[in-house]
Amino acid sequence: MDQKIYGKGRALRGELTVPGDKSISHRALMLSALTEGETRIRGFLYGADCISTIGCLREMGVSIESREGESGPELLLRGVGLRGLRAPERILDCGNSGTTMRLLSGLLSAQCFDSVLSGDESIRRRPMGRVIRPLTEMGADIFSERGDGRAPLHIHGRALRGISYESPLASAQVKSAILLAGLYAEGESRVIEPGLSRDHSERMLCSLGVPIESRTLSDGRTEIRLRPVERLASFPNPLFIPGDISSAAYFLTAALIVPGSELLLRNVGTNPTRDGILEVYRSMGGDISSERNRIIAGEEVSDLRVRHSKLHGTTISGALIPRLIDELPVIAAAAAAAEGETLIKDAADLRQKESDRISAVAEGLRALGVSVEEREDGMRILGQGEKLSLREAEIDSRGDHRIAMSFAVLGLLEEPGSFLRIHGSDCIGISYPDFFSDFEKIC
Repeated sequence: MDQKIYGKGRALRGELTVPGDKSISHRALMLSALTEGETRIRGFLYGADCISTIGCLREMGVSIESREGESGPELLLRGVGLRGLRAPERILDCGNSGTTMRLLSGLLSAQCFDSVLSGDESIRRRPMGRVIRPLTEMGADIFSERGDGRAPLHIHGRALRGISYESPLASAQVKSAILLAGLYAEGESRVIEPGLSRDHSERMLCSLGVPIESRTLSDGRTEIRLRPVERLASFPNPLFIPGDISSAAYFLTAALIVPGSELLLRNVGTNPTRDGILEVYRSMGGDISSERNRIIAGEEVSDLRVRHSKLHGTTISGALIPRLIDELPVIAAAAAAAEGETLIKDAADLRQKESDRISAVAEGLRALGVSVEEREDGMRILGQGEKLSLREAEIDSRGDHRIAMSFAVLGLLEEPGSFLRIHGSDCIGISYPDFFSDFEKIC
């Protein structure tokens, strides 16, 4: 499906509640399945990726149903206990979801049955060696069918042992795979990351009574320790999932770069391991204020008020990158509308997402007439500020939801009467099915 985005004169006004956090939704499903009671989940993200996780869990005997609760839609999940999953009768289809595949790899490695994880063409191109390696060290029998470290993955469940693993990159998916396997392993499991990646798994495991500790080492690295358990406690009912800051990012950006805009984004998760975009935009001169700061289900939540601002370039690198890795494509869009140079580096992992996001962003910006230099680990963007004039162009989303949404935002700056066409925009359903209807509400 193609989508046309028309140009200037469409200031963003009003307020919006963005969908539930995708990362938290995945983890809420998997960990609720391992408890022994019922969990009601509110704010769940009904995107294609999370629906893939639902499908895989149902294949293993977990009852999950959607229903209308007292305060709106909710999921009712009946847990089977830590050792109650059953052998699937078919290949587990992870769709386009790397989170589903990598986290289930850890969970399934410790089960008493065999399983196969696969998915769509995109997921079969993405690297899974980063979870295969540590899980194999724990004693897992897991291998790539094609021998290239990519799906399909065959897993022969067996007893595991705890390990001490130094991860070469700060990756919440790698860390979470090890922690899920560590629930069943003999002895302590220890993960050391070069920096702190998003910590939703640690927070949820702690709330379920799992002995888990996290600390910053003297050299700046992060150490997480987990000991196995016999059973998991229950989540508080209902379990509330805050709005996804990765989804809010597109409207934050649009309001900052479109003259006359002012938006209030409600119930946005502002976990410190995820709020790097707020730090960057404020450093670029962005007018973003946090209101009604509170804690919901162990996660920081705020209402964010954002107003149009004159942005200037900046440098984004180092420890900031894990805190905003998913938001970098839309930050690049903002950089095109900022004054001066923006340099993004230390972000080579962007090339291993649903698409090569460095290449996709650079190609799209050039098509619009923006000066950009593609680098191996990022890009250099020369923003034009108020002088920015975009060409009418066609953008290939490459089947990547974050590329499609990022250029939809930038398309708002097209000259009146012109438009930007995004090819393959239906991929947005992976994380934000109602994106364009929400887009229209506030334009």
